[in-house]
Amino acid sequence: MTTVRHFRQSLLWPLQLMPREGDRSDRRPWEQLLEAGGAQPWHAVVDEYTGEASGFHERHYNEFVTFLPYVQRFLYGDGSARGRTGGASSMQVLRRDDVRQVRVTLQAGEAPVTLQVAHIDLYFFYDVDVVMLNVEVCADDLPLAVAQEVLYRFGRGYPPGWDGEGRGLHCAVAVEWLGADAQVLAASDAGDREAFLAFVARHRAPRLAAHWRWLLQPLVPDQEDATGPLRFRQIEYHRMPVMGYLAVDDPAQLSRADFVRLGLVSGRGGGDELLPFAEQHLADFESRYCYDRFWCAGGAAPHTRYLCCGHALVVVGCAGAPFFTDRERGVLAQFRHQHFLLFLIAHFQKAALLMFSDRLVVALDALSIADAGSVKRFKRAVRSNFETFLRFTHRYWFHEISEQVQTRALHHLCVGHLGLNTLYPEVRERVGEMNTYLDTDSLRRQANTVVRLTVVTIAGLIGTLSTGFLGMNLLAEADAPLWQRGLIFVGTLVASLVVTGYTIVKSKRLSDFLDVLSDERLTLRQKAGAWWKDARDPHRSRN
Repeated sequence: MTTVRHFRQSLLWPLQLMPREGDRSDRRPWEQLLEAGGAQPWHAVVDEYTGEASGFHERHYNEFVTFLPYVQRFLYGDGSARGRTGGASSMQVLRRDDVRQVRVTLQAGEAPVTLQVAHIDLYFFYDVDVVMLNVEVCADDLPLAVAQEVLYRFGRGYPPGWDGEGRGLHCAVAVEWLGADAQVLAASDAGDREAFLAFVARHRAPRLAAHWRWLLQPLVPDQEDATGPLRFRQIEYHRMPVMGYLAVDDPAQLSRADFVRLGLVSGRGGGDELLPFAEQHLADFESRYCYDRFWCAGGAAPHTRYLCCGHALVVVGCAGAPFFTDRERGVLAQFRHQHFLLFLIAHFQKAALLMFSDRLVVALDALSIADAGSVKRFKRAVRSNFETFLRFTHRYWFHEISEQVQTRALHHLCVGHLGLNTLYPEVRERVGEMNTYLDTDSLRRQANTVVRLTVVTIAGLIGTLSTGFLGMNLLAEADAPLWQRGLIFVGTLVASLVVTGYTIVKSKRLSDFLDVLSDERLTLRQKAGAWWKDARDPHRSRN
């Protein structure tokens, strides 16, 4: 039986932040969370880039120089504002420290597995309403089958179904967050089938498991009636993107089936050589999902294999190789720093693109053409989405994040499986088409306004020329009493308003008639006939 000497799992769950009705404040989402009343557990991270220089180590330097300059500015800021919390960076991290362990019962009848919690973070991003929950756990001396099951079952937001005995499918039977003295802070409720069914029936949205809802507090799901400083909505499905680090005695002894289960995160199997899927489906597994540059007997970390399917990034190596287990400059340090950030960037980009697409759908669903207020809200929503998408493109969207061969290859592998290079043009086209429609509609409205003004000007020009010729006055009432002149003024004003209003109301038909009147190819009789037809049929229009 293969033993994993050191195991790490890092979950990364993207969620969409929802605007609060009536909220007109300029505070950032993390500021609203930190200012929330009560005993909320989150606090801003003062890390190696925002704290004192004494906390900056070689692993942080190696992380920094891995990325290209524009990615460095995204991750760390430009230095003048002291990093992530200073405003120049595009990211803010909050952390909670009250959860120390998590106890997971993978399947019924099995002994629970206790994992140490390395950290629990929330990643916020400027100008993009996406927050990413990051949970990193670790353990020593786990059987490989248990590690495979933890990777497969732990990161589930809610059960996708239940078996005949009411146990949740594909998720752990029980998950318990433990505090400093091992007291249970929150527990899962995957077996409460009726609660999940009732929630979906009422809200048409999945219900998160109790231990994840508790962990995210005071953030609350948008569909629930509970109040909180921030509300969120699920972007993708219930499986959280996952990273895994496994240090074993001899990676070369792992079977192909073991690597398939790790790379595709399919859980443990019934035998060492039993593949989880059909052979023809896995014929190109090594070429599609494996990065085998270091899968050899030589080098500082022999037999190190990286596996990536987009949803997961897993590294397997030799526990006896000091470089593989080195927390300062080895593979473990890279896994927790460089590789985590490239995984974070790829999944943040995908989550943001899905959010932009979802916003267009929400705006269209709320649109009522007959309601002028609804039309205005629709235009504001589309314009705001377009502006935010432009900022996302110029601040967060980049095809290359590093010139280092390994980091670049892993990033390309992850991006390729996530389909970002296809998703981005599709979302950009949708956002651009919607904005183009608004521009076209604005131009149409402006053209109609110009037509009305032109017709009114032409109609008014006739009266102006007739009454103002040589400055003559048809009525010499300059010496009349004030009340009489006032009556004449009011009468003239009312008549002018009536004529002008009528001209505006009939401006479309009058414009059509002017077009006919100016057509030199028509005879006078044809022009008179066109006027007569317009007069008889008020709904007739040539446009």
